[in-house]
Amino acid sequence: MPIQIQPVSYEKRLQSRELSAVELVVIHCTELPDLAMAREYAEKVLYDSGTGNCGHYYVDRNGDVLQWVDPAFVAHHVKGHNLQSIGIELVNSGRYPDWHVSTAQTPSEPYPKQQIDGLVGLLQHLQLTLPNLKHVAGHEDLDQTRIPASDNPQVQIARKIDPGPLFPWHQVMPQINLINIGSHAKQYE
Repeated sequence: MPIQIQPVSYEKRLQSRELSAVELVVIHCTELPDLAMAREYAEKVLYDSGTGNCGHYYVDRNGDVLQWVDPAFVAHHVKGHNLQSIGIELVNSGRYPDWHVSTAQTPSEPYPKQQIDGLVGLLQHLQLTLPNLKHVAGHEDLDQTRIPASDNPQVQIARKIDPGPLFPWHQVMPQINLINIGSHAKQYE
């Protein structure tokens, strides 16, 4: 499968790891309008180490797969699970630009077939190249932090909801050989 290698500027400053440490793939959505803005956000330096938040792979709406962080590095993509996981970001507007507005918590953009095909191809590739990869989950399953809504601090909302209710787990799971450890797991036992 073709993967475009386009490392973020700080990739070599990220912590390195053995590929055998990777056991989990985390599916995200960018919650941004396009790949260019996702790159802009990924390049932002947020930590004293000179690094920022970024997935390993990005899958655009047309199915193109890009690698922004080599799997041999630990990317910052999901709190508490970075050391043993690969982050895959799907370009999707999600709740953009009202991420934390209480009345805007239902994403409306479906995931195109080409994008899901690109994701499945990438997951199959990762299963062949990462010896201990065995689990998959959504970001929403691993980060269940609740925060005050930006428009009404009395209302608590989920900080992360991706990949969200429109993500087609029912199409992806039968095509891969990974165990879903998220909220959708029971559907695939």
